[in-house]
Amino acid sequence: MATLRNLSEYDFSKVPDASNMCFGIVVAEQNAEITGALLEGCVSTLEEHGTLPENIHVKTVPGSFELIYGAHQMCLNGGYDAVIILGCVIKGETPHFDNVCQGVTYGIARLNAKSEIPVIYGLLTTNDLQQAHERAGGSHGNKGSDCAVLAIKMAKF
Repeated sequence: MATLRNLSEYDFSKVPDASNMCFGIVVAEQNAEITGALLEGCVSTLEEHGTLPENIHVKTVPGSFELIYGAHQMCLNGGYDAVIILGCVIKGETPHFDNVCQGVTYGIARLNAKSEIPVIYGLLTTNDLQQAHERAGGSHGNKGSDCAVLAIKMAKF
């Protein structure tokens, strides 16, 4: 069962210093209102923990399924401490939602198993737009911010 709390509430003292870290972020253009808010939360949290703006590299891809390719390219070519993917898939009336969500989940899991750096999974999978807003800076916090904290912690792993 999902938690019903603000997921972006965390103890700053337990997050390592990120001043010497470099992060790649791949963000989907689809559902830009949501992914833009996720990106804003992610970048601001990385900076709050010391990451220099010039060490945060953002690339966009058309949709959530393309996040896999984007993350793979960043893992191969970037020299990053971690890569973060940010996307949003909102359930519709067809099985497309399930196919995209399963594909991205599998692809990112596979990258994590084979890559030398962590790839942080920031794909919102919601039933409707309201749920997406609640998780992109609304009542449930900002998943982008959560992903930034995860990336910092995993980079120090």
